Amino acid sequence: MTRLADLPNSGASRIIYFGTPEIAVAPLRALVKAGCKVELVITRPDVRRGRGNQTSACPVKVAAQELGLKVSESLSDAVALVGSSNDLLGVVVAYGELISMDVLSVVPMINVHFSLLPRWRGAAPVERAILAGDKTTGVCIMRVVESLDQGEVFSRVEMPILSTDTLDSLRQKLLDASLPLLVDAVKNGLGDGVAQSGDAVYAKKIAASELQINWSNTATQIDRLIRIGGAFTFIGGKRLKIVKAKLGADSATSTVHGAIKIISRHECEVATGTGSISLIEVQPEGSQL
Repeated sequence: MTRLADLPNSGASRIIYFGTPEIAVAPLRALVKAGCKVELVITRPDVRRGRGNQTSACPVKVAAQELGLKVSESLSDAVALVGSSNDLLGVVVAYGELISMDVLSVVPMINVHFSLLPRWRGAAPVERAILAGDKTTGVCIMRVVESLDQGEVFSRVEMPILSTDTLDSLRQKLLDASLPLLVDAVKNGLGDGVAQSGDAVYAKKIAASELQINWSNTATQIDRLIRIGGAFTFIGGKRLKIVKAKLGADSATSTVHGAIKIISRHECEVATGTGSISLIEVQPEGSQL
C-alpha cells in the first residue's frame, strides 16, 4: 500500500508552493517575506480569456515571476525536486486540482483551508458558510491526503461571520488570519496533527443556477445569497444583477413575492417570502458599474 511522504521533523527549509488564483498570492508573498526558501511554484496552466482569446497567466504565476521564483505547470517537476533530505514541504493554497497519490507519496504537503474542518470540505467553503447562515468559520492548516480535505489538522483559528460580511470581506479576514498561521507552521514545525472529528459537510462549487434569486425565499436567505456575489433576477425579461442590498424595513409577509415598492428616487424594496430586501446597487444586463 502506498503511503504518504514523511513530513519534516521540524521546520521546513525548502518549500514547493502550489497555488493558482488571487487568494493564493498573499500566502506565497508571506512565505518569501519570512525568509522561507521557495524553490518552486506550481500553478495550473495559463488560460485563454476575453474576446481576443488571449493567453492569460494566473495571479500566482505572475506574482512568482515578480518575486524571481521558478515556476512550472507540471507536478512531475515537484517530484523531481525532492532529494534524500527530510527538509522539504509542499504548501497548497487553492491549487485547483486534486493531487494524486503518486505525488503525495514523494512530496509531503500541507494545505491552507478556509473553513473549520470537517465542516465545508471542498471548493467553496466560504460561500457555503455564508449561505448556510453559519455564525463562525475559520482557517485550518491540514495535511494533504488523497481524499478531499480529510487530512489531520495541525492548527486552526476561528472567527465570527458578521451579518454584514460579503464573500470578499470574509475571504480577506480569513486570508489575513491564515498568514501567521502558515508561516509559523512552515518555520517552526507542524507539531502533532489532530484527526478530524464530527460530521463532514461538503462545499460544492456554486452553480450559476443557484445565483438566481427566488423571491419566495425569506429575506434573510436572499440577503445571504446577494452577499456571496453574482445574485441576479429578471425584470421585464431583462437580467438584473443585484450588487448590493440589505434587509428591508418591511418585515411583513407578502402574497406577491418579488413585488417592488418604491421608497424614494434612490431606494426600493422587494417583497420576499418573509420580509423584504432593500436594493442599494444593481447592474442591468449589458451595462457596467
